[in-house]
Amino acid sequence: MRAVIFDEFGGRPELRSVPDPVPSPTGAVIEVVSTGLCRSDWHGWQGHDPDIRLPHVPGHEFAGVVAAVGPAVQGWHPGDRVTVPFVCACGACPACLGGNQQVCERQTQPGFTHWGSYAELVAVEHADVNLVRLPEELSFAGAAALGCRFGTAFRAVVAQGRLTAGEWLAVHGCGGVGLSAVMIGVACGARVVAVDVSPAALDLAHRFGAAACLDAGTLAGPGAAVAEPSTVAGAVRELTGGGAHLSLDALGSAPTCVASIESLRRRGRHVQVGLLPAANGHPALPMERVIAYELELRGSHGMAAHAYPELLALVGAGVLRPAELVTQTLGLAEAPGALATLDRPPVGGIRLIRPDTADQD
Repeated sequence: MRAVIFDEFGGRPELRSVPDPVPSPTGAVIEVVSTGLCRSDWHGWQGHDPDIRLPHVPGHEFAGVVAAVGPAVQGWHPGDRVTVPFVCACGACPACLGGNQQVCERQTQPGFTHWGSYAELVAVEHADVNLVRLPEELSFAGAAALGCRFGTAFRAVVAQGRLTAGEWLAVHGCGGVGLSAVMIGVACGARVVAVDVSPAALDLAHRFGAAACLDAGTLAGPGAAVAEPSTVAGAVRELTGGGAHLSLDALGSAPTCVASIESLRRRGRHVQVGLLPAANGHPALPMERVIAYELELRGSHGMAAHAYPELLALVGAGVLRPAELVTQTLGLAEAPGALATLDRPPVGGIRLIRPDTADQD
């Protein structure tokens, strides 16, 4: 098969021919029809994930067709249309048995613990636990966003954030996760403040129903590229009449994390969604505010496969529209260059790779 592969962290990825994966006894091999370009892939390429072994193929959010299954797989057959959570669970550890497969103690992650989906084929472990059947009316492009960004945002807003109608939601960082959160928040009946430095990303947030869009770049002082977290947080509190009820750091940086916490009103809820790799240091959090305001801080790590029916029902009803987040589709040959730009401010929306798209060298 063809795959995008890198031999050293930070080194230029290349498109090469590599051996096809073979399913494990309980696993499956998926023919990738569509896969997302996600900032988490950039972190992996930079060496921020200790599970990655070189050489490596990135990619962790994808949709496609079952190509082969192992002899112990019972519920899946070649030709089935599927997607997969980016956390693939074992199904047997205490966390899994408690229904929390997204924090499985023996989890595998395509694109991190083993080769991923910037390829024509990708292997998945424990197929009966992790594969999610796609309705025929859902496109592969829309489904590719569900395994990471849209599914992650859905659980972060609905389950971890417990957002209710009439509340204010602040979303710091309007890449794929952030824009998904905007759309989901609006569908919940909340009023959403979208925060970013990219006018294109904020335009999409407005299109998806954000009540206010805050350009953090315009709040910066003289000589500064980005405003201080306290300045951004103050602007959010002013827009929301005292602060958001729920705030998400959907980017993953010390400034956005702190700004999200300081954006909250008393007894507000912060959910950390964007990765904060240890390699980048640990952010100094305003814990005095957390205590004085009785704030709640939570993490959110994807969504288990068994939780997808609620999300898919809302997509099927047209309440949520993940396909509208897709703004660009690339071929595999364009993926190496695109991967190297994922640390930059988002250009707006989600970019996808289609391995069957004619490559442009």
